[in-house]
Amino acid sequence: MHQPIFNRVLLKLSGEALMGDEKYGISPETLAYVAEEVRSVAELGVQTALVVGGGNIFRGVAGSSQGMDRASADYLGMLATVMNSLALQDALEKVGIPTRVLSAISMHEMAEPYIRRRAIRHLEKGRVVIFAAGTGNPYFTTDTAAVLRAAEIHAEVLLKGTKVEGVYDMDPVGNKAAVFIDSIDYMSVLERRLHVMDSTAISLAMDNRLMLVVFNLKQKGNARGVVCGETIGTRIFETT
Repeated sequence: MHQPIFNRVLLKLSGEALMGDEKYGISPETLAYVAEEVRSVAELGVQTALVVGGGNIFRGVAGSSQGMDRASADYLGMLATVMNSLALQDALEKVGIPTRVLSAISMHEMAEPYIRRRAIRHLEKGRVVIFAAGTGNPYFTTDTAAVLRAAEIHAEVLLKGTKVEGVYDMDPVGNKAAVFIDSIDYMSVLERRLHVMDSTAISLAMDNRLMLVVFNLKQKGNARGVVCGETIGTRIFETT
């Protein structure tokens, strides 16, 4: 059995990752699949945290583009991430993985408040921690929230699960000329405007030297493979 090369990781999932073939909401089959992928990592003894987006339910930017106040739209998006987090918690606990949801917005009946030391303690006790409600502030994406939480808990790597193999020089969906990039530095991502994460998230990762690995979550076993050091996806790190 391969051994993990990381002790503590944070996995970032988009809300769309939970939709499966649906056009909206959460697919029970996809939710169960994601839970199994997370379990395969947690069972290695790797301390595992998660951040999940809310785009399958509501996206703040889309709401603001239709005339809604941006702050109000972003708060709705944060609530959508809480819904996804609670669904993922339920799926994980059904496969025997103790899980805690920590929310940046207080809602004590459903989730614990986000406290950094509490989050780290949960991880040390072998619980999967799901960070909900983004940063708790409008105008920040869940990608930025993922990098922020990863830095706060001293995660060694941020894994971003996507529907493609990693980072390409252009959108690979419907474009056969797209070239796969196996490794790249943060500044090149910013300069080439590669749509990996928003620029705030990439800059924050660069400032904190947080390695990013972008990989295909839909390929069974990839999450475990990345944690065990297999050559999967694209690595983004400081090359100098």
